[in-house]
Amino acid sequence: MLQVENLSVEIAGVQVLRAVKLELTAGLCTVLIGRNGAGKTTTLRAIMGLIERNSGTIRLEGREIQDMPSHDRARLGIGYAPEDRRLIGNFTVEDNILLPALAIRMQPAERKRRLEEVYAFLPELHTMRARPGGGVSGGQGKMVALGRALMVADKVLFLDEPFQGLAPALALEYADTLSRLRKERSDLALFITESTPKLLAAIADRELQIERGEMTSA
Repeated sequence: MLQVENLSVEIAGVQVLRAVKLELTAGLCTVLIGRNGAGKTTTLRAIMGLIERNSGTIRLEGREIQDMPSHDRARLGIGYAPEDRRLIGNFTVEDNILLPALAIRMQPAERKRRLEEVYAFLPELHTMRARPGGGVSGGQGKMVALGRALMVADKVLFLDEPFQGLAPALALEYADTLSRLRKERSDLALFITESTPKLLAAIADRELQIERGEMTSA
C-alpha cells in the first residue's frame, strides 16, 4: 500500500536518515523500533511531508506523493498522531479532533459521519468533547491525538511513540485500544514507532529496526 525507497534527510548539516526503505501493507501492523534519536520520528515526519527530504520516493497505492504538501497526503487517507500530541489548548477536545478534517475541507456530512465513528470507537472522547484541549491529562491527550488521526486515516495510520510518558495502567489501556482498532479497522495499514515495543507484541505483524538513521533489519 505505502512504499518508501531511499529516503534520506539532513537537518542542520547532520544526516538524520540514510536511504530508509520500508513497505506498509493494508491490514497489517508494522512497528519501527529504535532508541531515542535513532530517526523514528524523522521517518514519520518525512513521509508526512512535515520536513524536507534530500532524496527518496514515497508511493501510496502506486502514486508518488513525496512532492505533495502534507495536507494533501492527509487528504489521501494518511492519519498521523505525533508523540507530543500537539493539541491546541484553547480549542475543545472536539475541535481538536475535527481539525484535520477541516484542514482538508472534508464535506460536512462526511465529517459528521467520521466524528460519530471516532466517538463510537473512543467513547471517552465523547464524554470530554467540550473540555479544553489544554485541560486533558497526558493519557487523555494521547487518545485525543488518536481520534484526530482517525478522522482522516482511511488507508494508513501513523502513531509516534504512543506509550511515551504513560503510566503503566494507561499504557495497557492504550494497548487494548490498539488491539480493538486492529479488529475494527482491518483495512488500515498501521505504522507505530516505539523504543520499547513489549506492549505491541500482541498486535505487531512485522518489526523493523532503525539505528542512526539506517534500517538495520526488515
